[in-house]
Parts: sequence; structure tokens; C-alpha cells
Amino acid sequence: MADAAQFQDRMLSLGLARVSEAAAFASARLIGRGDEKAADQAAVNAMRDQLNLLDIDGTVVIGEGERDEAPMLYIGEKVGTGKGPGVDIALDPLEGTTLTAKDWPNALTVIAMAPAGTLLHAPDVYMEKLAIGPGYAPDTVTLKMSPAERIAALAKAKGCAISDITCCILERPRHEALIAEVRATGAAIRLIPDGDVAGIIHCAEPEKTGIDIYMGSGGAPEGVLAASALKCMGGQIYGQLLFRNDDERGRAAKAGITDLNRIYTRDELVTADVIFAATGVTNGSLVEGLKREPGWVTMETILMRSKTGSVRRIQYRTPAK
Repeated sequence: MADAAQFQDRMLSLGLARVSEAAAFASARLIGRGDEKAADQAAVNAMRDQLNLLDIDGTVVIGEGERDEAPMLYIGEKVGTGKGPGVDIALDPLEGTTLTAKDWPNALTVIAMAPAGTLLHAPDVYMEKLAIGPGYAPDTVTLKMSPAERIAALAKAKGCAISDITCCILERPRHEALIAEVRATGAAIRLIPDGDVAGIIHCAEPEKTGIDIYMGSGGAPEGVLAASALKCMGGQIYGQLLFRNDDERGRAAKAGITDLNRIYTRDELVTADVIFAATGVTNGSLVEGLKREPGWVTMETILMRSKTGSVRRIQYRTPAK
């Protein structure tokens, strides 16, 4: 593991915000154009260009597939000038390609950075995820509990009725049984069409978002990104990798994962201080989307550092191109 003292998170954080902003700016011209691949590629190209301006010896550990899938930002790709500290980078150049293509809410550009060797090298498989906000005792809820037991335990810890709990779930056919069980408890559900990084982050500010708990399966890479945000904002997340076939188990082995049944906590997904940035592409409940006016473009970025627990909201205004 790299010496965490070499990781100048304060100095690097503004650069990380610029990376996120550049990706949002590039993809925003494709909002509502119905072309998911073009929107994603625009974000990828802009994010890579900005990363390569930073004085880091960076390795993409959470990216968009393996090396043979270039020109995406692939797992193992080296970025930066090579002159600075060794860092792990987790990114989703455009979280919500469908949201962008259809001009739906909550499309984001997302990136996290930590000292080399401190982000879980999660393979591109599904992960069962469970998250709640800050202020609760460890293991208030666990993946070993049933969904109904989690809702009851959280309501008890919060000191409220089960009917006052709202659970966020990704709307997918695979979640039909989960949705039915949660609804049977009397809790409310907020279904989201895409973008579970934002869905999990919402748990960190339940008084603003109305979301108390997140449940369900989604991409493992997004689980590491969400854990990075919760490490900055506070909150708990548990993740367990899910494997459908030998090919996916092989991906885990390639990533150095030997215990295929392990349940990871937040601080096992992200083992050191981390910085996190997300910029809005379309309007959302986490950040505002890109806005155009004659001659100008305005973007909003949320920028966080786990070392200090700081959360900044940055409004960036730049001449339209």
C-alpha cells in the first residue's frame, strides 16, 4: 500500500472537480438526443484528457471494462503525468447514460481518488448493496437480515414507525420480490430507473432527500464509488459480490479476490482517505443539472474529502463553446 501521507487530498480535490466538470460539459450536448453511447464516449474522452493533466501516477481500478474495451477508461489504464503520488481512481464518466439520452433526472459524472492500493478492485459483476445514513450503531442493519427485518430494525433505531421509513430501490425485474416484501412492511419505496450511486448517497442526508435506506443489487464498481461518497459524508454500506457464471468468478480472481462470499463494509471497500466529486448532467436531487443561457454554461459539483468530512457544492460558470 502506498504511503497515505503522499496523498495530498486537499491539493488534488479541486483538480478532481475539474475532471468531473469536464465530463459533464462534454456529455451535456447530447442530453435528450437518444444516443447513449455517444454521450458516454464524450464524457470518457473529456475525463481522460483532464485526468492526464493532473500530477499523479494514477491507475483506474474502477472503470468501464477491461483493456480490450478501449477507448473507454478501462481497468488498469494509467492516467496523469506520472510525476505525482500513486493513486487509485474509481470513475463512472456518465452514471446514467439512459437518463442522459432520454433527458431524465439524476444523470451524473462521478469520480473518486484514493492512495494506491486502497480501493477495492471490484470486478464488473453485480453486487448486493445495503446502505443507511450516519448516526446509527454498526450493524444496525445487515445483509444477513431479511428486507423486512432491516426495515423494522432501522425504524426502531430511528425511533419512528415503520410507515415513516422510505427505502430506495433500483426499478428492475430482479427486484420484484424485494419490492413486494418492503411494501408489505408498510414502508414507502422510492423507485429509481437508473443511477444507484446517487440513490445510495441520498441515504447520507435523509432529512433532505427523504431516503432512509437503500437495498438491492447493481454494479459492483458503482458500489465502490458509493462507498467513497459515504466515507466522506458518513453512513454505512455493505456489499456482497454476486456471480452468475464461471466467467464472472474468473473476473474476481483476476482482480485478486479469493473469498467470493465475503460481505464488505464501507471501510473495506475504501480503506484509506478518499476524495469524491460528482457533477450534475441532468437535474437531480443530489446536484443541479447543467444550465445554458446565452453565451454561458453553469454546472454544479459536489466535492467531498473523507479526511475532514468536508462537503462543498461548487457552482462553475464558463463561456459556452
